[in-house]
Amino acid sequence: MTGPLLIGIDVGTTSVKAALFDMNGTALNAYASAYPTSRLRPGEAEQNPDHWMTRVLEALSVLTAGVPQGMIAAAGLCSQVNTHVFVDGHGKSLLPAILWQDGRCAAEAAVLDAQVTEADRLKWWGAPLPIDASHPMARALWLKSKHPELWAQTRFVMVPKDYCLLQLTGAGCTDAMSSFGVVDGQLRYIDALTSLVPGFTARLPPLTGFTQAVGAIKTEFPGAGIPLVAATMDAWAGILGAGAARDGDAVYLSGTSEVAAIVSQARVPTPGVIAFPECGGIVLHAGPTQSGGASVAWLSQILGKSAEEISSLAAMSDPARPAPIFLPHLQGERAPLWDIAARGAFAGLDSSMGAPEMARGVLEGVAYSVRLLLASLEASAATKVETLRHAGGGARSDVWCQIRADVLGRGLERVVNLDSGVLGAALMAGIGAGLFDTIPAATAALVKVGRRFEPDGKRAAMHEVGFARYLDLYYRLKGFSLDA
Repeated sequence: MTGPLLIGIDVGTTSVKAALFDMNGTALNAYASAYPTSRLRPGEAEQNPDHWMTRVLEALSVLTAGVPQGMIAAAGLCSQVNTHVFVDGHGKSLLPAILWQDGRCAAEAAVLDAQVTEADRLKWWGAPLPIDASHPMARALWLKSKHPELWAQTRFVMVPKDYCLLQLTGAGCTDAMSSFGVVDGQLRYIDALTSLVPGFTARLPPLTGFTQAVGAIKTEFPGAGIPLVAATMDAWAGILGAGAARDGDAVYLSGTSEVAAIVSQARVPTPGVIAFPECGGIVLHAGPTQSGGASVAWLSQILGKSAEEISSLAAMSDPARPAPIFLPHLQGERAPLWDIAARGAFAGLDSSMGAPEMARGVLEGVAYSVRLLLASLEASAATKVETLRHAGGGARSDVWCQIRADVLGRGLERVVNLDSGVLGAALMAGIGAGLFDTIPAATAALVKVGRRFEPDGKRAAMHEVGFARYLDLYYRLKGFSLDA
């Protein structure tokens, strides 16, 4: 083992994943451990922040064991975002973290959204983005209204990786990308926006660069003394870890949700798309859907099958025959629709269909959601992409990769390190440690492509019809829910 080495840690929606990398991007050791999500009431999703820290410390213990002192140059943390934890002045969480999937704050979001003009949205974010139920200000207004005693004790409103950085180093900070909903194009907090919730501005952590070291791991923890870099949200980390660094690069990340992104200096304001401000020389047009792998997990539970078995089931169906249309809106939808009231559905079922056809319908439905998103991204970026880098847990399935290529009509290049958020966090740590001068230099050194999937032209016509039916079904059911 020769240095320097880098650690990347991803505090994800379902687990903490981490790895120790050499300077060629080879994972020398890895760690993964899941934790539960509590869903006690419809529309709610919570996690215990202590579960994140327990696993982060376990990861550091595993990855640093046997490594000579000083060989690890730095570590970086990324995490799920639009998940929020309210922290007191001692760094303790005041209540369970509210996940990005949680819709309890929809009413508060609507109140805030009504106070923001389209001109303001374009000025601040470069796109007409809504304030939705996962926005930090909606969560803050909810806590202030429903639990004023906890709001009074709140020192910081934090995303998971910043909460973990606080525990590990004592530094309270965040980065602009993880705080995008309250940050403008100059990477500054938007006072005119944050003041809509009195007291919220004072509870925002100071901003720092995502390749900047914020402190060293405390002496009482595994990896004591290793510099920690702020890093950023899991989507940005995953996009960098999949190799997107230059204009025209595009990425498709498949995890609990699906994320697609295009790098482009061009900006065309487009509804539903997050057009990030320039950061590290990159202008990123991106969007997260709500239920990618989550849809497979839902079907897996119903059928008593693993995710791998769902892909195998889908492969058993006849690809020349249409599968039922599936809307993956099990907890509403995010980009590009931003419709928290949307609900999932199967349509077009007949008596000849069974588990294989339903499995393929779910895989295709998720791919259709990304096809819709990709069209908006291409409009926003003024760029037509022919190939997307592909990563994430959902990219492990060859069957699903081929379905995605067929539905999108684009080539997919699956990277070697599918946990690209982990590699992206390590990549940012490497820049922060001075091992790389630029993001393109780091991606060129660390990111490798494994296999390419080409679209099957014979299925193109079927998916044109399928995608049209997908859109028609959504708009026919728009607004329908069991609560309506």
